[in-house]
Amino acid sequence: MGFIDLNNVSFKYKDNQFIIKDVSLKLLKEDFTGVIGPNGGGKTTLGKLMAGILKASKGDVFIDGLNSQDLKLGAIGKRVGYLFQNPERQIFAPTVEEDLTFSLRIKGIEKQQILIKAQEMMELFQLKHLANQFPFTLSQGEKQRLALAGTLINDPSFLILDEPTTGLDIERKKQLTNILKKLQKKGVGMVFISHDDDFINNLSTRIIQLIGGEIVADKRK
Repeated sequence: MGFIDLNNVSFKYKDNQFIIKDVSLKLLKEDFTGVIGPNGGGKTTLGKLMAGILKASKGDVFIDGLNSQDLKLGAIGKRVGYLFQNPERQIFAPTVEEDLTFSLRIKGIEKQQILIKAQEMMELFQLKHLANQFPFTLSQGEKQRLALAGTLINDPSFLILDEPTTGLDIERKKQLTNILKKLQKKGVGMVFISHDDDFINNLSTRIIQLIGGEIVADKRK
């Protein structure tokens, strides 16, 4: 059994055609899995099914041995961190620091511990100088870094990242790659959905190609 298992999963929105068609996958924490394919092929939908954000129309998705149909998003969030393709989907607080620490505050974590964590993340993602800034005034790359920091601050066991290099320059892509490699060494599993071939080829140990909602290739390096 993988950390995330999809068993004969299909998905459609209401009366529309199926976007995902009878997909079965086992995703292991030991793998760094890249998901590639053309626009409109179902990659983002597949990622949301893996993360339990969407529920399968047919079939089952198991996360850490539990059926995602039975799990609330809060319970899933303790196990899987998800980065949306558009970082503005994840940003809402009046300052960068408040946005970054929101999830820790609602968990009731001790204030000093939250501050230490926030400083670590802001240092790592070069956000310290923006701590008191309104998040929606940030550049696209800064929003992406904030969303990534907010995902990682919860120490999830598994990450699903949808187009994580969007808005990042070459230097910051290198920094992100180094951060993710460190997480891999700590045993964090990962799926990234990306059109960035260099990023995928540099990090992936397994590459899945999705076309028209179906897996057409699944190769390990």
